[in-house]
Amino acid sequence: MDKLIVRGGIRLKGEVDISGAKNAALPIMTASVLASGESTISRIPDLKDVMTMGRLLANLGAGFHYESGKTIINTEKIDSFEAPYDLVKTMRASVLVLGPLLARLGKARVSLPGGCAIGARPINLHLMGLEKMGAKIELESGYVIATAERLRAASIYFDIPTVTGTENLMMAASLAKGTTVLENAAREPEVTDLANALISMGAKIKGAGESVIEIEGVDELKPLDYSIIPDRIETGTFMTIAGITGGDITIKGCRPEHLDAPIMKLKEAGLIFENVHGGVRVLGPSRPGARDVKTMPYPGFPTDMQAQFMALMSIAQGTSIISETIFENRFMHVAELRRMGADITIEGGTATVKGVQELKGAPVMATDLRASASLIVAALGAEGETVISRLYHLDRGYEHMEEKLKKLGAVVERIKE
Repeated sequence: MDKLIVRGGIRLKGEVDISGAKNAALPIMTASVLASGESTISRIPDLKDVMTMGRLLANLGAGFHYESGKTIINTEKIDSFEAPYDLVKTMRASVLVLGPLLARLGKARVSLPGGCAIGARPINLHLMGLEKMGAKIELESGYVIATAERLRAASIYFDIPTVTGTENLMMAASLAKGTTVLENAAREPEVTDLANALISMGAKIKGAGESVIEIEGVDELKPLDYSIIPDRIETGTFMTIAGITGGDITIKGCRPEHLDAPIMKLKEAGLIFENVHGGVRVLGPSRPGARDVKTMPYPGFPTDMQAQFMALMSIAQGTSIISETIFENRFMHVAELRRMGADITIEGGTATVKGVQELKGAPVMATDLRASASLIVAALGAEGETVISRLYHLDRGYEHMEEKLKKLGAVVERIKE
């Protein structure tokens, strides 16, 4: 497993280009299954999860080719309806083939999903919605087996907003008979991007980005030709890097309007934001001020930014209260931050962060995707050298992170093992 060696205490300065959004790329790749033909999707990041999804689509019988940020998926010869455990276990987003396979082929056999160990994240809401749309659902030996001659429209209320649940049912409803209504739907920009991709295929969708989405089913969809949105979590991560290093970073190709809640908190902490052509310039303070955050579904503060914000707050002036309401196991980075000198205590879903004057470099271990990002943020702001192991977590969600950091003046080195 690769390691990243980071020498901290350097003020980072320069420009960084934001990659396409992983959490938009994966569902849009599965949307290609809904049509027969060759789909082209642009601005696809070069990530481990993207390649895993490519292997999963190839396993279904699709042709898959990736080169220079573009993927071509040929779904003419899809002849399998199974997503096997070996592929699904490493990536929760694999469950997103369930709706498209059921809608197009009338059947799907999908292993129960895996991914980061940050909480249970059950798919019961996906299955509830598909049953309401007429699917027969069985659970057998760790697999979901779903069948339906043709899905039909239904009114579906989510007890809690679910991103992948909203995406799965939106894709399934695009080929269902009648008009499906999803209430208390997820409002994340990635959900809206999927809806826009489906509309480009000929789907009839209203209300994406709001809590009620209407999908009028059509008989068939055409292949994709689409470019995905920039990654808002990568954008937010570089904002916290500017904050912890007192840096001056211009973030290009981003969509700041997708980060209203984090930007508000970062401004309150003392970061300065300037809109520039094609992006935003972020200047970090000599030392940030402490601010409380509570993770919430979009448009609230994203759970995927909690760990990075905590790293920034670990050297803030004052005490921060960080409440995690989305995933029950999303404080696993705390033990590693403590190794670097952070003063953090946890009680239930709440972390109390007492800012220290500085962090110290130490050997640490990434436990999940966003935890790995938080350790890089902390390492860049720490005194001395930090060695981050289990770097494969980072490679699931951040494209060429060390190269981008080097362009900003960071001293980082990947050690391959």
